[in-house]
Amino acid sequence: MLDVGDEAPEFELHDQNGEPVALSEFEGRKVVVYFYPRADTPGCTTEACSFRDAYDEFAERDVAVLGISDDPVEDLADFAEKHDLPITLLSDESGEVASAYDSYGEKNMFGNTFDGVFRNTYVVDEEGRIAATYEGVDPEGHAEEILADLTFGDEATKGK
Repeated sequence: MLDVGDEAPEFELHDQNGEPVALSEFEGRKVVVYFYPRADTPGCTTEACSFRDAYDEFAERDVAVLGISDDPVEDLADFAEKHDLPITLLSDESGEVASAYDSYGEKNMFGNTFDGVFRNTYVVDEEGRIAATYEGVDPEGHAEEILADLTFGDEATKGK
């Protein structure tokens, strides 16, 4: 994981609509950058829907939410439409951005080894620095956990 205070690695990826989105576009705002393994799987759907359900609260605090996976744009578009997701979903098919955020690498599932995205989250502050980290998060209630940390203005000491 990157450390609190580190400069957040810059990136530009395509969103679920095929439009380029760069982290630098959010300068002056807090940004939740959450990495998830696979669109439309149970845990990832739970996590995305928690961000959907809390979307207005993030917007009220002027906090952008960016979800990143190694899914292709088309899969992200289907996922966003199926679950009415207002958040920005970004396609990192190469895993390059996830790697820069220490959120990509070797995984083991059902006896198979493969490279994939780890379920980690970062809060990036208004100056583009890491304000909070959450490693190996539980998708259930994760958006609410971040909102609680932001509410108390103590995000640097929260997370895992």
